[in-house]
Amino acid sequence: MNHTNQSLSGIALQKFKKNFWGVFSFWFIVVLIFLSVFAYVFAPDNSENANQMHLSIHSKSPGFEVTMLSIPLEEKPETSIFNYFSGFPNTVTEIPLLNYKIVGNSISYEEYTDEPSLKITKQIELAKFSGAKTIQEAEKQFIRKQHFILGTDKYGRDVLSRMLVGSRVSLSIGFVAVFISLIVGIFFGAIGGYFGGKVDAFVMWLVNIIWSIPTLLLVIAITLTLGKGFWQVFVAVGLTMWVEVARVVRGQVISVKEMQYVTAARALGFGNTRIIFNHILPNIMAPVIVISAANFASAILVESGLSFLGLGAQPPIPSWGSMIKDHYSYIILGKPYLAMAPGLAIMFVTLAFMMVGNALRDALDVKT
Repeated sequence: MNHTNQSLSGIALQKFKKNFWGVFSFWFIVVLIFLSVFAYVFAPDNSENANQMHLSIHSKSPGFEVTMLSIPLEEKPETSIFNYFSGFPNTVTEIPLLNYKIVGNSISYEEYTDEPSLKITKQIELAKFSGAKTIQEAEKQFIRKQHFILGTDKYGRDVLSRMLVGSRVSLSIGFVAVFISLIVGIFFGAIGGYFGGKVDAFVMWLVNIIWSIPTLLLVIAITLTLGKGFWQVFVAVGLTMWVEVARVVRGQVISVKEMQYVTAARALGFGNTRIIFNHILPNIMAPVIVISAANFASAILVESGLSFLGLGAQPPIPSWGSMIKDHYSYIILGKPYLAMAPGLAIMFVTLAFMMVGNALRDALDVKT
């Protein structure tokens, strides 16, 4: 194929398409983003934060199935289309059952328990099932088989639903943290590399100071200063990742600012700001894009570590790191899947971003 008439971006795209693992990882990330945005549409438990608890069926293995009785609440909260993105309020009380039978105009049931001596038999009247005219209709509408594909956690919550909703935290912190790191890193790297002298010395001094502090320790310090919370973690992670971007941008600007088109821009009387943002930065973005993909993976790992330490997203907001924290002790108790599921998710997502970054590096390398 003749590439002589193609743009550089077109050539890079063709090279990227030839990298199987890069393309596969890219579509894996796209599918994951789609699932995270519409998590409450696909999650079996679409309650807010997937926080529907059933303590009687806690810590069940993947594939567990149980008969579930749903009793409508007397006061039903209002719902809207926004609940498809933020979760639905609970409108029923769910009770796992061992068995049940229809007795006259009511349902007699035994609540689920692993201890036969703790079996409790209860009875519920037809009047409790709003909208059902007969007890048979109530049985059809409010009793169903519920399948837990990835099992349940120690509180009896659906692990698959928590995984889907928790993916939002990891992906969103990646986007926000990388965005913050790009804004800060490009600014300091560009002015340091372009102006040189004392400005460059100050930027490099600041970069070296930040670089010398362990990332996790710095994030913990910022988190403790800003407070524990969802957005505080975003800012903390973003403010620790800009130094690498700044170093790359600085080096690229130093090598580019003496190019002929930059000299021509100065001769035409263009200002420094215009030269930096309109002429230099667009021509050095290839390595920045590559490092952003790597920073995305690093942000996910840092957030998971913070959540494991209890400094990340706070309960009841699910995150993969907090799910590992809640269940890591189960690894030696014969139920390792409770910690392995979020652990594998972190591993695969991080690997996907690293593979995309490697593919972009190869595609944007003018020497290949």
